[in-house]
Amino acid sequence: MEGGLVDKRDILRGNPLMVGLPAELVEALLARCKFRHLADGEYLYKQGDAGEAMYGLLSGRVSLGNSSRSGRELLVMMAEPGDWIGEVSLFDGGPRSHDAVARGASQLLSIAKSDLDELLAKRPELYRYFLPMLCRKLRLALSYVEAAALQPLASRLALRLLDIKTFYGCDEHGQLAVHLPQEDLAKMLGVSRQAVSRELKRLEKAGLVALAYGRLRILDEDALRREASEG
Repeated sequence: MEGGLVDKRDILRGNPLMVGLPAELVEALLARCKFRHLADGEYLYKQGDAGEAMYGLLSGRVSLGNSSRSGRELLVMMAEPGDWIGEVSLFDGGPRSHDAVARGASQLLSIAKSDLDELLAKRPELYRYFLPMLCRKLRLALSYVEAAALQPLASRLALRLLDIKTFYGCDEHGQLAVHLPQEDLAKMLGVSRQAVSRELKRLEKAGLVALAYGRLRILDEDALRREASEG
């Protein structure tokens, strides 16, 4: 614990992609963790940077995305407390594929590549605990590429909402457990906010979702899945 932070073990246990980590691995990782604090708008890393560490988000939010020379922004995902980010570059040795920027003051755990490499060299069987996390992100990336090439916006939007639900979950009322402004959702899909707004209002009118400021509640998941499969 530090300065009122949640127990840093929570970030190793709370992420569904890392459930099942043995207690000894949790302690080994924690022994190598350092704290990192970011101010609002501060870069954690930039596209093209060397992958020197992976990070677990304790508080705040971090956007992962890219911008074109014309200023058009594509939001890949919004990392929330409990998420791990930056691990791909540690495992493949390549540069960062996107920018990571704090959205509000954020606190993270940092595990250096050298420390992780040392741990895995001693315990190579531990790789299997990281593979599901990497495979999940690969599957998501491939599904988004396929959807962008083959599906209309209505299907892509429904698919992204279902993926967000799977990743972050919902509360007891079906509300997505993540702050989701329409502007962010539009950047995830590479379209205008107005286009996303029109589709969301259509889904709301059809009884599939309910909208509130920065929030969305899924009312009919089966119908939303049918929407995602069309087109």
